[in-house]
Amino acid sequence: MAIELEGKVIGEKKLALGESEEELTPQEIVAELDKYIIGQKAAKKAVAIALRNRFRRRKLPPELADEIAPKNIMMIGPTGVGKTEISRRLAKLTSSPFLKIEASRFTEVGYVGRDVESMIRDLVRIAAEMVRKEKIKEIEAKAMANVEERLLDLLLPGKISLSRRKEPTTPAEEQEEFKKTRDNFRQRLRAGLLEERIVEIEVKEKPSPPFEFVSSNGFEEIGVQIQEIMPGIFGGKTKRRKVKVKEAREILLEDEEKRLVDMDQVARQAVERVEQSGIIFLDELDKVAGRESGVGPDVSREGVQRDLLPIIEGTTVSTRFGLVRTDHILFIAAGAFHVTKPSDLIPEIQGRFPIRVELNALTKEDFVRILTETENALIKQYRALIATEDVEIEFTPEAIEEIASIAERVNEEGENIGARRLHTVMEKVMEDISFEAPNLREGKIVITKEYVQKQLSEILKDQDLRKFIL
Repeated sequence: MAIELEGKVIGEKKLALGESEEELTPQEIVAELDKYIIGQKAAKKAVAIALRNRFRRRKLPPELADEIAPKNIMMIGPTGVGKTEISRRLAKLTSSPFLKIEASRFTEVGYVGRDVESMIRDLVRIAAEMVRKEKIKEIEAKAMANVEERLLDLLLPGKISLSRRKEPTTPAEEQEEFKKTRDNFRQRLRAGLLEERIVEIEVKEKPSPPFEFVSSNGFEEIGVQIQEIMPGIFGGKTKRRKVKVKEAREILLEDEEKRLVDMDQVARQAVERVEQSGIIFLDELDKVAGRESGVGPDVSREGVQRDLLPIIEGTTVSTRFGLVRTDHILFIAAGAFHVTKPSDLIPEIQGRFPIRVELNALTKEDFVRILTETENALIKQYRALIATEDVEIEFTPEAIEEIASIAERVNEEGENIGARRLHTVMEKVMEDISFEAPNLREGKIVITKEYVQKQLSEILKDQDLRKFIL
């Protein structure tokens, strides 16, 4: 009965992207993911449960909540089947800080390359930018009002001289006249009549790009930190510039946003958001699987895994925004595992990814649905692009079937790159139309199965050419 009632609620409820995870049931999360990713029900179900568990944990007493670690997920499957897209859409659903990074970019401590803690610093930067944009939206009206007053001050410096009048004036009369003139300028400014007027403003010089010193000891951001402590070294001086009102508005608005947004509060909220709802998608984990060979490029594989382990288990990382605990960040790992297998990872890493889901290779039927049913379907994209040239494109059902069939065939006979194959096939089908669209006089073009075969037949016949083009 409970499930039926919940299903009834789900059916009636309209879910908006970006809604708080408190309002999302696992069924609703899967329903949202279905709009963008075809199939892969097991993976969707796993991430939906993981997300809901975060909400459940926050309802528990603090001493118990702190003991409950997130159930990290390992997705196993070929490229192009939706691993990254599931994670990315999951983060968008809840406005969570999200970072996608390849495990193969890291190297063991002592080797040249990125240290594993850098991904936490990157995630906090992303969170800080998210919070900053939210704060800017909150103070947008006040910032715009302040900018308008500052622009009027630039357009009307000081009080208006009334010396041309024959009769003497009092200070009160001068003030009243100035107010009327300012109100007049305000109306003209709001009407966009003063956009080309030149005003002189004071602007800060752009600082030179900060240097970076990358090391395994967490000093990756030393250049940024020195710039913040001693801005004069890297710029920060002011100079006067003559600009148009429309450009001055942008400069002043940026200045007002910096003044009104409390960056200390942004930093605190960014750290909290990362600790409580951060998601890291660790791709290509299979590339660091396997034991040491002792020599050559594989020498740091196990070392990278051991460096990743404390981050995934839970540690404290120093960032420019403060100390960040990684205990409750959700890690979603992914890999094709063609050559290696999950059991080739060190036991400790295996234990930190208790949920394993296998994603299926895509079939012709999946390709048809990807082309037509998803919110961001390729056919919708091409129709919209060509429509900007006043040309309407229509694909017959047979043409769509043929495109899907060719994509499946090329994946089977060559490297299987999943749904990404549709991009190369579609681009070749649409190549001539996209090129000629500005000169086409037809109001509507129908793409048939025969047209698709004509565009791709020569490439499909030549196996070597197919490797390069499709």
